[in-house]
Amino acid sequence: MRVIVGVSDMKVSANPGEELVTYSLGSCIGIVIYDPVVKVGGILHYMLPESSLDPEKAGKNPYMFADTGIPALFKASYALGAKKQRMKVVIAGGAQILDQQGFFNIGKRNHMAVKKMFFRNNVIANHEDVGGNVNRTVRLKIVSGDIHIKVGGEGEKKL
Repeated sequence: MRVIVGVSDMKVSANPGEELVTYSLGSCIGIVIYDPVVKVGGILHYMLPESSLDPEKAGKNPYMFADTGIPALFKASYALGAKKQRMKVVIAGGAQILDQQGFFNIGKRNHMAVKKMFFRNNVIANHEDVGGNVNRTVRLKIVSGDIHIKVGGEGEKKL
């Protein structure tokens, strides 16, 4: 069963029949985590780097921001038995789509936010597919841990 992770959304699963998918990662970042031992995985699709940009929105939806969404993703997976040291971690997105001149650099700022947070918490990404000016779709199969990234105009690759 396909479970859709929307924009500013997060899903974590231990159900082997589920496939998590998030679409249209432009300047947004998608973080995929998977623990192969307990077969627990999740995807976070965040829009903005810092909750301080809009604390009220962050309170209502922590998944909108890197600094509140990333800890929520990891904590939800830990609640299902996942362990940080066993996780496969993938980062995708961070493109410049609407902002072609790079005035706001949302994609780059989103990417830097996750890099800083991962560095501070001793998390190393196994793979990154970021930047450029393309949209990405990411899928995670809970049963196998297979992660697929489809890049606009380039097709799909399995990690």
